[in-house]
Amino acid sequence: MYANLVKAPLGRHRRTYPDDFKTQVVAACLQPGVSMAAVALANGLNANLLRRWVKEVRGGGMPAPTAGSEDAPACPAPPTLVPVTVALPEAVPSGEIKIEIHRAQAVFQISWPAAESASCAQWLREVLR
Repeated sequence: MYANLVKAPLGRHRRTYPDDFKTQVVAACLQPGVSMAAVALANGLNANLLRRWVKEVRGGGMPAPTAGSEDAPACPAPPTLVPVTVALPEAVPSGEIKIEIHRAQAVFQISWPAAESASCAQWLREVLR
């Protein structure tokens, strides 16, 4: 009855990783702001396998990584944010706002100082109602 089961190829076997490699990769994952998926990708590992290693370390199944390991695995460093101050120009806009309104057979031409653009917009809203 079970004679038709397909067996895995004989040449296939699980990969094994040295404990010091596991410790280094887990240490990289435990750094703040580091993505486990990015560390796994950078080291050619499956992300689920790496998550299991981290879980084992947190549960006490593996030795905890040291904070200052010299042979850290290759992984991208998190971006550094730099504070930037933006100064707004204090100059008052110069010039004029020119409006031309055509109503029936009359044409109205209005000039308004650009520094008073907010009041010009309010006036224009009232006129166009």
